[in-house]
Amino acid sequence: MSLPMPPPTVPKRPLSSYKLISYDIYGTLVDWETPIVHSLQELVSQIPASSSLAKEYADSTTPGSPGRIALAGKFNDIEHELQAKNPTQKYDELLHDAYLRIAKDLGVEGTEEKATQFGSSVGSFPPFPDTVDACQRLVKAGFKLVPLSNVDKESFSRTLAGPLKDVDFFAVYTAEDIGSYKPSLRNFEYLIEHAKKDGGVEKDQILHVAQSIFHDHVPAKKVGLASVWINRKGAGMGGQDEVLRKVHEKEEVGYGWRFSTLGELANEVEREAREGK
Repeated sequence: MSLPMPPPTVPKRPLSSYKLISYDIYGTLVDWETPIVHSLQELVSQIPASSSLAKEYADSTTPGSPGRIALAGKFNDIEHELQAKNPTQKYDELLHDAYLRIAKDLGVEGTEEKATQFGSSVGSFPPFPDTVDACQRLVKAGFKLVPLSNVDKESFSRTLAGPLKDVDFFAVYTAEDIGSYKPSLRNFEYLIEHAKKDGGVEKDQILHVAQSIFHDHVPAKKVGLASVWINRKGAGMGGQDEVLRKVHEKEEVGYGWRFSTLGELANEVEREAREGK
C-alpha cells in the first residue's frame, strides 16, 4: 500500500540533531505479533469448521494473510479495550485476561494454565533480525536509547536479560512506571518530563521511533514529538490498510521519516554522518 508522507509534526532537520531515541519495543524492536498469533492457534484450531469464524481466521499463521491480519487485529482491539479499562493493571495479567476474552469471543475453551503461560511469554519474544545491530550503531552515533513500552517492569526485565541483552539502554519507562498505557498522552508527557530529568534532554531533542500508528504516532503528534515510522512488512497489529489510509488523509500523524526496518534508520544516520549533515 502506498501512503503519502504526512506533513511533519515539527520541521524536519538532520537526524544527528536529536539526542535521544525513544522506542516502542514490542512490534518495533521485538517481534511480538508472530509469537502471539502462534500462541492463539490452539484457540483457533478449536473453532468448528461450520462456523463463519473458521473462514475469517483461516491460514492465520501465514504473515500478511487475511486470517492473520484478522487475528492480530482481534488481539489488538481486545488489548486496547482492556488497557483503557484497566490502565494500572500489569501487562502480564492483562495478557492473561486477553487470552480468556479471545477464547470466549471465539466460542472455544481457554484454560487458566494456557492463559497464564500466554501472560508470562513476553520475555521469550525474539528481536527482529536488524534490531540489535541497529541499536548498537545508533548508540555509537551518540543517541541515548529509551524504551517507552506498554508492558510491566518484570516482563521487560526478562526481555532485557534475554533478547535485548546486548543493547545499551539509557533508561526504561514502562506502563507500570507511568500508570497508564499508550496511546494515553500521560505516557508521552512522562517521557518528555523524564528525558529532561534523567538525561538533560529537551523535548525537541527527542525522536520517537515506533511501528504502531495508533499507540505511538497519533499521540506523538498530539504532544508535538518528532517521530519515525518503522513500517515493517506484514505487521497486522499496526492497523489495516483502510484505517492507515484514513489516518493519513486526516493528517492525524506527523512522522518525519518512514523506514521498513530499524536497520534502515541506522543506515540513514550513518549516511548523514558521511555526508556531513
